[in-house]
Parts: sequence; C-alpha cells; structure tokens
Amino acid sequence: SWWGAGPGLGLEQVGVRWTQLQALPGEPAQTNVHLKGRDLLTLQNYTAEEIKYLLWVASDLKRRIKHKGEYLPLLQGKSLAMIFEKRSTRTRLSTETGFALLGGHPCFLTTQDIHLGVNESLTDTARVLSGMTDAILARVYKQSDLDLLAKEASIPVINGLSDSYHPIQIVADYLTLQEHYGRLNGLTISWIGDGNNVLNSIMMSAAKLGMHLHVATPKSFEPDHRIIKIAEQYSKEYGTKLLLTTDPLEAASGANVLVTDTWISMGQEQEKIERLRAFQGYQITMQTAKAAASDWTFLHCLPRKPEEVEDRVFYSSRSLVFQEAENRKWTIMAVMVSLLTDYSPQLQKPTF
Repeated sequence: SWWGAGPGLGLEQVGVRWTQLQALPGEPAQTNVHLKGRDLLTLQNYTAEEIKYLLWVASDLKRRIKHKGEYLPLLQGKSLAMIFEKRSTRTRLSTETGFALLGGHPCFLTTQDIHLGVNESLTDTARVLSGMTDAILARVYKQSDLDLLAKEASIPVINGLSDSYHPIQIVADYLTLQEHYGRLNGLTISWIGDGNNVLNSIMMSAAKLGMHLHVATPKSFEPDHRIIKIAEQYSKEYGTKLLLTTDPLEAASGANVLVTDTWISMGQEQEKIERLRAFQGYQITMQTAKAAASDWTFLHCLPRKPEEVEDRVFYSSRSLVFQEAENRKWTIMAVMVSLLTDYSPQLQKPTF
C-alpha cells in the first residue's frame, strides 16, 4: 500500500497508488472517532486515535480536492470568526482559503476589529460570536484567553497559536512526515532550538503516535517543567524515548527529522540580543545532519531566519518546509470539517 512506501516518496510520486486505499465508491470508510462539536485548544486533549483521524481526513481531502479535482462544499452556509492578535501568513491564508474552498465564509478580525477583553469582555465576545458564526479560530498571546473563549462559547474554538501551544502546525508537520516516510511510528524527531509553543505541541503528541523525541535547548530556554512532566508520562505510557539536552549534536544523533523554529517569537523582540547570544551553536547545518540518520529530513514552521538553519539545509532536497507549509491548508481544512460536520473519509484508514 502507499502508506508502506519507502522513504523519500512524497504524495506526488506515489499518488497513483492511492487507489489501493479507497473504499468502494459511495461508501465512506468507517470510524469510531467523532469530533463534531469539540474544541482544539491543545493536542494534550486529543487521543492518539483522534490525532490519526485528523491526519486521515487531511489526506482524504488533499487526495479528493487537489489530486482528483473534486468540489466538496462541506462547509456551505457556515461561517468562521478568525481572531488574530498576532500577524500571520500561513495561518491566515491556509484558514481563509481552506474554509472558502469548502464553501464556507471566513471572517478575518484584527485587534482593530476585536480587542479581546478590552472593549468587551471575553465572555460577551464568545457569546456574540456563538450567535453569528459556527466556529472561532483565535491566534492570541495568552492560552488562558483561548480557554475562557472555549468555556463561554457554544461553538468550537480552535487554537490558531498561543504562547503555550501551536497544535494546528504540528498536525501539518505530522501529515508531511507521513507523506514522506509512509509512517510515523518509530521515527525520531530532533528539536534544536527554543523551548517554545511549537515544541510544546510536539511534546503533547509525538509519543502518542509512537515517535521518539530528542530536544536540545540552551540553558534557561527549556520547555516549561509542567510540559516536560506530561511528556515524560506520555513517553513512559507509549514506550518511546524522550531526551532532553543542551547539546545539539546529541539531540541530532540518529534522528530522522531535524526541526527548529524562530529563536525570537512575536513579543520577544526586546530579548533579541540576549537570545542570539544564547543560541550560538544551535544553527542546524550540514554538520548537524551528519549526526542524524541517513534518511534525515528538515522541518521549520516558517518564517525562517538564516541564523536558525543554513541555506544548504533549508533549500536542500532533504528540506520539506514548503510541503509542510502547504499542508497547513489541508490539515486546518480537516480540523474544520471534523469539528463542524459528520464527514467520513472515503479513503480506507491508513496504517500509522
């Protein structure tokens, strides 16, 4: 089957094999996972089967819409409130174009349109939006704002990024790895960089899918100790390896996937000099890759700065960053469809 295809085979190269996975025409595949009406605030709240289901739906939508040219107005008549306290390229474009492609109407709201908790309480905003739209995607600073929105809203709330987590990015990363390697189980991810929201979301989910995780961060830039404790519990529960170190080469050793992110997130601009000094030696280079597995690949959620990863890695054939960026669209579409409809994929469930 396609999911057993060898390393390096992306969707385009093996798309011809997708027919082996399809259910009979007109017969959606069966699933016991039902996410309609749920929030997506953190992958900590999602089981292994629920994360796999989102990946399944994303693969299905990508196949049907991109490769077969089908029109699927699954969200016709539905609207989405998009609250953005932080600017974005990929989150905004993937959500707006994806929701519209499915027949829905996305409404983009900046701080000039809606200032959470300032001009109106979060409780009142949640209730107003619940009466006018079908879901909320919020890209905010404080995770607590998302939690309160979700508590007070009667519609699904999706985390488009917070200072604590970035779950929709990680679902896209996993889809990208699955397309490339044909599996997730058994892969080793090496994170080299800041202990930030993106890493937190990996730590809340990788072990559930059978992936090992090596993390290298400078001293004082480690993930939150509460996140580490939960990740250690997951690692023990799912029988995976979790390594925490300050040595980038130790983290890269034997890894299939090298991952980094910006060293200076939005809101941290005043720390730039201190951070650049602290992250000396953490740039991912071809020298770093020599310590990795022979089938190594590279991921970065973008935007990227040269000090984080050298051009020879970033623009190499091992870099999956632009496939990863495109998959933001298919995965957020899968999230919307899963939380707002009873859609069942037509592809048979992949082996993860």
